[in-house]
Amino acid sequence: MTVALSGCGNESDHVTLKLVAADYDVAGGESSKTYWADLTAAFEAENPGIEVEVQIESWNDVDRKVAEMVEAGQAPDIAQIGSYADYAAADKLWSADQLLSIPVQSNFLGPLTAAGEQKRTQYGLPFVASTRLLFYNKKLFAEAGVEDEPKTWADLEEAARKLKAGTGATYPFALPLGPEEAQAETMMWLLSGGDGYTDPVDKYTIDSQRNVETFQWLKDHLVEEGLTGPVAPGKLNRKDAFAAFTRGEVGMLNGHPSLMQAAEKKGIEVGKVALPGRHGEAKASMGVADWIMGFKENGHRKEIGTFLDFVFTDKNVLDFADQNDLLPVTVSASEAMELDPAHKDLRAFLQELPGSVLPPVGKTSWAAVSESIKKNIGKAVEPGGSPASVLGRIAREADAAEAAE
Repeated sequence: MTVALSGCGNESDHVTLKLVAADYDVAGGESSKTYWADLTAAFEAENPGIEVEVQIESWNDVDRKVAEMVEAGQAPDIAQIGSYADYAAADKLWSADQLLSIPVQSNFLGPLTAAGEQKRTQYGLPFVASTRLLFYNKKLFAEAGVEDEPKTWADLEEAARKLKAGTGATYPFALPLGPEEAQAETMMWLLSGGDGYTDPVDKYTIDSQRNVETFQWLKDHLVEEGLTGPVAPGKLNRKDAFAAFTRGEVGMLNGHPSLMQAAEKKGIEVGKVALPGRHGEAKASMGVADWIMGFKENGHRKEIGTFLDFVFTDKNVLDFADQNDLLPVTVSASEAMELDPAHKDLRAFLQELPGSVLPPVGKTSWAAVSESIKKNIGKAVEPGGSPASVLGRIAREADAAEAAE
C-alpha cells in the first residue's frame, strides 16, 4: 500500500517537480509564464501532494541550459525543449508508456508519435506542432493576372514569371535556404519532389535521384530565371523572408500559421494552398513539433506521469496552441479546433498535419546532419553549383554521423 500511494497527496510523500520550458512569446511578453503558472496552479489544486516549480528560458538558451543541467547531474524532472534524441539514446528519459495513461498516449496524432520514437519506443512527447502550406499574396496575384492557385511546379513557375513581369514584388518566390532554417525549407521541397530525408526504414536518402532532380529544378527554373529575388537563396534566412512577406514584397513562399497571423495584421490578404508537387499536390506536407519529456534522474516517474496527463488535457493543449498560433498535438484537440469557427483560418493546416512527415528527429545523427544542410544546401542553387555534388557531400556527412551513433 505504501508504494501504491506514493505521490498521491500524503505529506510524507510530498514531491516537487522541476520543469524547464521554452518561452514562446516572440514579443517579449509574459504569455508563456502566465500559461504555466495557471496550469500548475490548477494541477496543484487537484494534486495536493505534488508541486511544480517552473523555469522559463528563451529558445536561444533553453536547450543549452537543460544540457548543462543534465551534464552536471541536476536534470530537471521535465523539460519542454526542441529535441529529445540524445537523452533517449543515453537512457536518461522515461518512455511514454512508463509515464502516460493509455488514453493520453493513444491520443497523439500518428506522425507526431512516430517522430517521438527512437528504436520503436516513444520518448519524445509532442508538445505543440505546426505544418507548412504555400502562401501567396492575393493582391499581387490579382495584379499579375494569376487566376488559379498553383497545384504543380509548372504552375508555380508560371505564377512567379507573371509576378516578376506584372508587379513590383521584390521576391516573386522567396526561397530561404540561408542557415537559419534551411533544413526545413529543403525538406519541404524534397517532399514535394516525391522523396525526403529518409526511406521507410529510416535510412538517409539525401542524395537520391529524385532529391537531386528537385534541386536541379529549383536551380534551373526558379533561381537562374531570376524568380527568387535579389538575395541569393543561400543568404536569405526565413525570418527575413517572412518579414518581407508581411511588407507585401513577396509573391509566394512556404509559410506556417504564425506567419499567416502576422501578415494579416499588416493588412496582407493571404492565400494558402497545399504545397505543389512535381505533377500535382506534394506527397506530404512537412510537420514540425517541439517536445516535452520526463527525466529519470530524480525517480519521480509516477508524479511526472500524473502531471503530463494533466498537460495533455484538451483544455491545456488548446489553450497553448491558440495562444501561440500553433497546432494541437492530439486527435481530440485537433478535432475540436477544426470545428471551432474562431479557428477557420487554421483548418487547412490542421488537415495537413495528420498526413505530414517530420524531420528524422529521433536519430541522434540528425543534429549534425541538420547543421550540414544549413551550411551547404544554398550552394546547390548558386551559379555554377551542382545539386548532385552538394547533396552527395551532405549524404556522406550523414552516413558518417549515422555510423558514429
